[in-house]
Amino acid sequence: MPTSREATPRGPARRERPAVTAAPQDALDAGPVVEVRRSRRRARTVSAWREDGRTIVAIPARFTRAQEREWVGRMVDRLAAQERRRRPSDAQLVARASELSRRYLGGRAVPTTVRWSSNQGRRWGSCTPSDGTIRISDRVQGMPRWVLDYVLLHELAHLLQPGHGEAFWAELARYPHTQRARGFLEGYAFARDGHDGDEPPDEPADDEPGDDAPADDAPGDDEPRDDARADDERHDGGQDAATDPV
Repeated sequence: MPTSREATPRGPARRERPAVTAAPQDALDAGPVVEVRRSRRRARTVSAWREDGRTIVAIPARFTRAQEREWVGRMVDRLAAQERRRRPSDAQLVARASELSRRYLGGRAVPTTVRWSSNQGRRWGSCTPSDGTIRISDRVQGMPRWVLDYVLLHELAHLLQPGHGEAFWAELARYPHTQRARGFLEGYAFARDGHDGDEPPDEPADDEPGDDAPADDAPGDDEPRDDARADDERHDGGQDAATDPV
């Protein structure tokens, strides 16, 4: 999730309890319960995220009611659009796979079908090179787009290289977020079931026998950067969207 930018307070740090109010009625009518949190320490940024079934919108304390109404509506819409993009339809998966193949694999990987699947077990995705079908675990829905892109590319690469040998990993060399995405998935799996083996069971796998995958490298230091970085990164604070209204 994107990291919000908050003003650095001057003078001794003081613990502050943000003022909490209900959102304007039109925002409430548009979807889940919306809670507005005002803070004097939030000088410029507006953030929104989901929390326990509610939508939280954090705004500067100086905002007028008109500004509150405007920014609550804007951030609720932005959060909804972000969530839709993180949960593409099967048709959108096909389109995204085609774009990724063109961009990183020279258009050589052409699947017959790409769809979400609820029976992938502990795998993030699977591919059957003999018939060109790709299935992506529905557990990937809601993850940052650069992670979904990696899983899609992993399975697309299996259409070219069925195993996990050097030739397979060479196909993924052009994608800049491979190691970071693998680290993200391993961390997710470890938090869920505590798996700490050398080869995590959630590594995307093909449906046909091949070479063993090499040991995982450490996640890379480069931040994922694409045309929607602010919408797709995550951080420990749980915020989903942030912007600067000034």
